[in-house]
Amino acid sequence: MNEWICKRFKVIITLVAALTLVGCANQQRYDYSALEQSAPRSILVIPPLNNSVEVNAPYIYISTISRPLAEKGYYVFPVAVIDRFMKENGLPTPHEMNSVPLSKLAEHIGPDAVLYVTIEDWGQKYHIVASKTVVKAKMRLVDARTGKQIWHAYAYREIGSGDGGGGLAGMLIGALVEQIAGSMSDRTPMVATQANHFAIYNPNVGLLDGPYKKR
Repeated sequence: MNEWICKRFKVIITLVAALTLVGCANQQRYDYSALEQSAPRSILVIPPLNNSVEVNAPYIYISTISRPLAEKGYYVFPVAVIDRFMKENGLPTPHEMNSVPLSKLAEHIGPDAVLYVTIEDWGQKYHIVASKTVVKAKMRLVDARTGKQIWHAYAYREIGSGDGGGGLAGMLIGALVEQIAGSMSDRTPMVATQANHFAIYNPNVGLLDGPYKKR
């Protein structure tokens, strides 16, 4: 009986090992050749395009992106200064800012790369017995000299609240408390910060370290 159990155990171990190897083989490393060839030192972040219903999303989001890029080792042009500069030059909205040709950005600002962001979903969403805060954005890093995309990623994070105990009554009370608290405190900056950190520091597809990365 013990010999039969040992044989079954060995079979299971072998199958697990085989599945692990298959998973590792299927997990391909991100192709960083374009980013390595471009080797940008400075990044200009354009205020995001906004496909969500939250009108303030672009400027809340942009306040959370500079730090992780800088900590990754890149010089990031001050986002507030760039926003004001563009507005003073006849570009009052993110949509118009995103339409500026790369050649003009290179001529007047001089970045090595430009980060374009599109916000797909944003905000605090309330349901009958639960709520969640969602940030979802896609980002493209483009070489300012060639116009070639050198890196891309999705920044996504969702924080939800649900049953805190006490059955249906407890769920309803919890949802009410959550909605009142949410109306007084916006959690999207925190969630956006986490989403950006996940995208930029992801070990498989994140941004490579820049030249100013502290060792």
